[in-house]
Amino acid sequence: MATNRARVKSVEESIRDTEEPDHQLKKNLSGLDLTVFGVGVIIGTGIFVLTGEVAKTTTGPAVAVSFVIAGLVCALAALCYAEFASTVPVAGSAYTFSYATLGELVAWIIGWDLVLELALGAATVAVGWSGYLNQLLGDLGIPLPTSIAGEEATVNLPAIFIVAVMTGVLILGIKFSSRVTSVIVAIKVAIVLLVIVVGLFYVKAANYSPFVPPAQPSETGSGWSAPLIQTLFGFAPSTFGVGGVLAGAAIVFFAFIGFDIVATAAEETKDPARDLPRGIIGSLVICTVLYVAVSLVVVGMQRYSELSSEAPLADAFRSVGLPFLSGAISVGALAGLTSVVMILMLGQSRVLFAMSRDHLLPPALGAVHPKYGTPYKITLITGVVVAVLAGFIPLGVLAELVNIGTLFAFVLVSVGVIVLRRTRPDLPRAFRVPLVPVLPVVSALACLYLMLNLPGETWARFAVWMALGVVFYYGYGRRHSRFSTIGAAERKAAGQQAGGER
Repeated sequence: MATNRARVKSVEESIRDTEEPDHQLKKNLSGLDLTVFGVGVIIGTGIFVLTGEVAKTTTGPAVAVSFVIAGLVCALAALCYAEFASTVPVAGSAYTFSYATLGELVAWIIGWDLVLELALGAATVAVGWSGYLNQLLGDLGIPLPTSIAGEEATVNLPAIFIVAVMTGVLILGIKFSSRVTSVIVAIKVAIVLLVIVVGLFYVKAANYSPFVPPAQPSETGSGWSAPLIQTLFGFAPSTFGVGGVLAGAAIVFFAFIGFDIVATAAEETKDPARDLPRGIIGSLVICTVLYVAVSLVVVGMQRYSELSSEAPLADAFRSVGLPFLSGAISVGALAGLTSVVMILMLGQSRVLFAMSRDHLLPPALGAVHPKYGTPYKITLITGVVVAVLAGFIPLGVLAELVNIGTLFAFVLVSVGVIVLRRTRPDLPRAFRVPLVPVLPVVSALACLYLMLNLPGETWARFAVWMALGVVFYYGYGRRHSRFSTIGAAERKAAGQQAGGER
């Protein structure tokens, strides 16, 4: 293996490992499939809830500008992911990219970190799915008891149910998962387009004035609850004004989380060099356009100060005499969350699969099903963990860990592009980030700025989670990794050869 001292796994070694019979995934995905996956995981509650909440409390009608800024920041990270994914077409996304550039310890840390984004994210979304389902059932006059559905449930049965169903879909094969996702995405995109087209007829120009309301000081809390940037530098994001637009961008950024999961399916893509960049960037562009269009329609239909923080789209249509569309919007939100749960779990299972193949986790867990060609053991374990989290543990406070975990992954991938360009300039790159190192540096700094806007208590929880990961790495991963086991085998063989010569 390459450089045991640094424990950097070469790109060639990563690609060669994908050919192992027991750990070989089926290549069934096209560029269109990847784009659908990206749209499926990005469009969730953000487009149905976050638009109105941010417009009302932070930006005013300029929320569309906040979406554009957030989309540009994501685009920088997306370019870095696209270069890596086309150069290292191996399952694992940021984990695999870090292994090829920054070494095994950093790779383990990012793999451990991705659990925050993927498993915890899937559980959080499953709880939201349960809430939307109960809301829809309530509109039909048959609500479930709050003890078994919604965020306050003692045992959240609908959340457990949706996780179990999506786990089964994932085990049955990546192509089947892609087909299910395509149907779900078609439903929610159709409803989003319906919202845009119908809403345009009820837009009032007066509702856009002032487009950027005058700045006001914001209440951001104090101590651990305050944004870290305020604690460190005394800088508090403002409400409305230009500062509000920037603060709004930090909030709506999280509506874009998920495009990076496209890279976890690299190993199951027919032509990764061509299709991965298309899937990553294409899905991000589509979702940015839809987000901007919806936000412009919503603030045009109803005065920003009167928008609902909980159900802005449904309330906006109710305000213009179209209450029947609120049911369609609930169906769209439910469909949106269904695909998000599935694709987050897909990403988590592929990251853990890559880690088990490198023996940082028990290698038996990464076995591929002989018929369906999926890592069924890892997928089943992921499903059980997510179901337990969603069904029994309150996740409200922990949701921000999803955001900081994702941004941390973005930072490392951005830095990794620069490192791999310098250490392996000879590698063929089907897609290249322009203006290296400027764009990756800007990407890393932009993501770090958004991380600083998160509360200090979120940083503290993140630090504790990372410390646990380091303990686990030195307790198990480092001793069992391929660098240790193969290195020991090579030393033993060398000793036997030397003994024979004597």
